[in-house]
Amino acid sequence: MAEIILNVDVREGVGTGSARAVRRAGAVPGILYGGDKAPVAISVSEREFRKSLYTGKLLGHLVTLKYGEETQPVIAKTVDFDPVTDRPMHFDLMRVDETAPVKISLPVQFINGDEAPFVRQGGTLEVVRHEVEVMVRPDQMPEAFIVDLSKVEIDTNIRFSDITNAGSAQPTITDRDFMIASVKASAGGAEEEAASEEAEA
Repeated sequence: MAEIILNVDVREGVGTGSARAVRRAGAVPGILYGGDKAPVAISVSEREFRKSLYTGKLLGHLVTLKYGEETQPVIAKTVDFDPVTDRPMHFDLMRVDETAPVKISLPVQFINGDEAPFVRQGGTLEVVRHEVEVMVRPDQMPEAFIVDLSKVEIDTNIRFSDITNAGSAQPTITDRDFMIASVKASAGGAEEEAASEEAEA
């Protein structure tokens, strides 16, 4: 069940002028698309949108869209920000079937780094992929892929199979157990592993 509910209004017009009017009224304009229905111009109260955005569980996650008494599951795909004020300017929502797999990129989160043996050994974690594209059902989608570093030693390659909560998520790279990160004794490990990734591909 989605934790975030976005109460939306349907916008009459589209285009720059309509979007500006929405922002002046204290809301964020957006577009709902996907499925077998036409795109719909919508808006959400900026205060409510910011509150949902700052939970860290909006972008790329399953969200419940509510319009009046109607609700439907959606995924927040993109959010555009003002480059100066960092104010949310526009967002895209994609309609989904909770039980049908969708393609999405999910972030990778590393935990227990303070307990990692490689830290005591003088090693450095070099991240190759900060996110992974997968096919996964929205109702089984993790917030992030977790890599537990508590037992990782120096000169270790961390691959997708080392993720502890992949569940039913299937990576779109299917021909190899690809690299997520590596632990090296010296700088430059990330570049070497990135080159290795290219060679594997």
